[in-house]
This record gives sequence, structure tokens and C-alpha cells, in this order.
Amino acid sequence: MGVDWQLLLRTAIILGITFLTVYFVRRFFRGLNKRTQKQSLYNKFFQSILTAGITIIGVYSALGSFEIAKEISTTVLQSSALLIAVATFAAQQTLGNVISGFSLSSSKPCDIGQKIQIKNGGTVIAEGIVRDMTVRHVVVEQADGQTCIIPNSVVDSSVIVNMSNPDTVATFVEVEVDYATDIEKARKIIMEILKTEPLVVEAEKTSILVSALTANGMLLKFAVYTRDIMESYLACSNVRQRIVSEFDKAEILIPYNTVTIDAQDAIVQSTQMQMAMNEAQEQKAPPENPVEGFEKDHYLTKPEEKPEPEKETQ
Repeated sequence: MGVDWQLLLRTAIILGITFLTVYFVRRFFRGLNKRTQKQSLYNKFFQSILTAGITIIGVYSALGSFEIAKEISTTVLQSSALLIAVATFAAQQTLGNVISGFSLSSSKPCDIGQKIQIKNGGTVIAEGIVRDMTVRHVVVEQADGQTCIIPNSVVDSSVIVNMSNPDTVATFVEVEVDYATDIEKARKIIMEILKTEPLVVEAEKTSILVSALTANGMLLKFAVYTRDIMESYLACSNVRQRIVSEFDKAEILIPYNTVTIDAQDAIVQSTQMQMAMNEAQEQKAPPENPVEGFEKDHYLTKPEEKPEPEKETQ
């Protein structure tokens, strides 16, 4: 049996065209993302759809050139109704994810690079940065470095809280000061820090408010605006460090709980407590002689003997 080189060549050409098409599709979407200066959830999803569709069509066309593949295709078509029913039942979860992916990509409740929180009822499923979206799932990178891969159907049926703004990201920072603090002075220091921090943008629209009165002092709360969420973590860290340093120079007290221990008093209290415990143990100690306090005759006398009845004489 000879090798059909023409058939093999046609199969190789079909596979080659398939892989080249997939390559150009990916390159097209990569160039589109560069032109728009950001990755879009809509583009990522349709790139996955096109890649999967072109690959399936190309592989099916290549295998269709062989006789055994034609026979299998004929058998499949003859029992297509049953196979479609079985395939639909087996892949209903996958199909649900694909349909939910179309819904998410068209409505766009979030986008690549945005910080979101996915809530189902009262449970937070994931919170972090959207990194990718495929035909099946959404990839969310959390602050602790872990990556959550969530099916599209779960995301579509959950509440999505978008924490990002297209232009800026706001993160709230709180700092507590003593009741004797000059609030206006503290506000000026914080505002100067925000204006001179390189990662902070739009510092002039920040309002520094007294958000609560605590047991230790007043709680100042303000927003730190940055270009994206990754810069927000570093900017907030820098702002907090500089606040501690500048407040210390301005003699503004940040209250915190302290515990003062007098060593001499602690020794005296410990000695008194030990003496009290010893006295309590001595009062509860049993007597050395178990019969002390009782009459010895009570234990030593024999029981009283009763006289025997006299015998009658005849």
C-alpha cells in the first residue's frame, strides 16, 4: 500500500493555513491593544472565540481528507440527533460559560486592569485585578498574589463591584490623631505630602475629613488618587510613612495603647498573693491525728453485751 503524498501535502497545507490564520488573528488583536493603549475584555474574549473556531475548522478540514475520517463523519451525521442531544447535555456547563462570556464582553461591567469585587450573596468570591478573559473563565489577580480563575457563568450570575475609575483610582487612608491636635495644622501637613508624592495625581481635589471620634482621638480620612491600582499600593505606603515622620517633627501625637508596669509594686503584689495562698492551704489542711477532737473511748469500747435469759426449772 503506497503513501498518498498528494493527500499528505493537502493536509499539511490546510494545517499550515490554520496555524498562520491563528497567528495573524493574535497579532491583529495585539496591535489593536497597542493602538488603544489598553487591553479590552471584549477583544480578549473574541480573540479566544476566533482562535478556538479557526483551530476546530482547520483540524476538521485536515482530517476530512482521509477516508476513515469520512466514514466517521457519515456515521456521526446518521446519528446526529442523538449525538447532539448527548453532547449538549455533557457540555451544557461549557456552553453556559461561552454564552455568559458573550454577555460579559458585550455589557462590559469591568475591563482588563480594573479592580473588581465578585460577590455571590454575602460571600466575596474574589477581589483583585482583572488580568484575562477566555471562552471559559475570567482571571482575577488578588492582592496576596494568588490568581482566581472564575467560570464566566459564575461571574455573570454574581454581583460585580467595579472599584476602578477609567482615569484614576481612589484609595482611602485613615490616620488617628490626639484630641489636643490642631486639625488645620494636620490637614496642611497631609495636603503637602499628597502634593509632593510623585505617584499621587489630582491631590488638589482631596478632602481631609474627621470621619470618627474614637476612645483615643480623632480619625482623619482622605482619598489618595493614582493612575492605576498597582501604583495605589505603593503611593499609600509612601504617604503613611511620610505622615508618621512629619507628624513627629510637628509634635502631633498619633495615639496608641500603652501598658506601664512598676516592677517594685509587681513584686510586692506577687509576695502578698503567695502568702494568702499559703494561709488558705494551711486552713484547709486535714489534722495529723485522724481521731483528734474525738473521744478515744468512742472507738475502743466494745458494744454492750445483753444478759442471757434464765432457763426455767421444772
